[in-house]
Amino acid sequence: MYKLFIRPLLFLFDPEKVHYFTFSLIRFLNKIGFGPVFKSLYEVNDPKLEREVFGLKFKNPVGLAAGFDKDANLYQELSNLGFGFIEIGTLTPKPQEGNPKKRLFRLKADSAIINRMGFNNGGVEEAVLRLKKNKGVLIGGNIGKNKVTPNENAVDDYKICFEALFPYVDYFVVNVSSPNTPNLRELQDKEPLTKLLQTLQNLNNEKPVTSNGVEKPKPILLKIAPDLTDEQLLDIIDIVKETKIAGVIATNTTISREGLQSDNKTETGGLSGKPLTKRSTEVIRFLSEKSNKAFPIIGVGGIHSAEDALEKLEAGASLVQLYTGFIYEGPQLIKEINKALAKK
Repeated sequence: MYKLFIRPLLFLFDPEKVHYFTFSLIRFLNKIGFGPVFKSLYEVNDPKLEREVFGLKFKNPVGLAAGFDKDANLYQELSNLGFGFIEIGTLTPKPQEGNPKKRLFRLKADSAIINRMGFNNGGVEEAVLRLKKNKGVLIGGNIGKNKVTPNENAVDDYKICFEALFPYVDYFVVNVSSPNTPNLRELQDKEPLTKLLQTLQNLNNEKPVTSNGVEKPKPILLKIAPDLTDEQLLDIIDIVKETKIAGVIATNTTISREGLQSDNKTETGGLSGKPLTKRSTEVIRFLSEKSNKAFPIIGVGGIHSAEDALEKLEAGASLVQLYTGFIYEGPQLIKEINKALAKK
């Protein structure tokens, strides 16, 4: 139904406007009682789907990637579509508009999207107010720096977001791999990245013991670009081991335009969707094999079918996330992946 009727209609309009319209529609439908209907349509409940990864229990391994619900506006309603976890953000300390519009483009011939949103969000404090109302959704907090913050002060921005979100998210994701904030990817270099992750890990380890006497630092993950070389990926493995962070999300969007068919393929920004399927899986496999499976990996990038998800899990991912595939294929994709996994 989604691909036959709903998607063709939505794709007639500007993608950013459609995004906000869809948010309003999902919120309205849940408000008038459709939440249980969505759950019955898309949720797959099977003990075989449960996963324990970096100390957290996931009801299924299919999550929503960051960028869709940046401001934690709709995580509760989106969880009704069958996701095992929702990642919010990227959040920054101060609100920011992001880059000038138009900044989101569909590449229909390639089943892809180019975005140059630029970390548009209402700031971490606004998101915290909404996260305080969470009713049992497993949440990842994706954090970044404000555009106006120079790289030499970037650590401070990440610390602010980390401290504000700490009581309200289940894991953290450090985003230094978006191509849409000037010079951000320079923070992926070994020295600044080690410093940033070690600073956050130190804050993590200093958190007080909980009332029942169990120390509960939060898992910190690093989200990396698919455009890293093998040498840089080996550096990532070293950094994860040195800083003892929980794992890696592979991958963010790409700046590559290789093999695209769409007329608007030259738009500036990060490319996501089917053209990323192969490369993101290659990165997952490389990290898994070269590290000897030393840390968990969340696989994301070009998952448009159950087969795509299974391929990433077989390559070494412990969990997967959807974004562009969710937009192109609809919530049925979540169900298809979970049903395929339950059969294994």
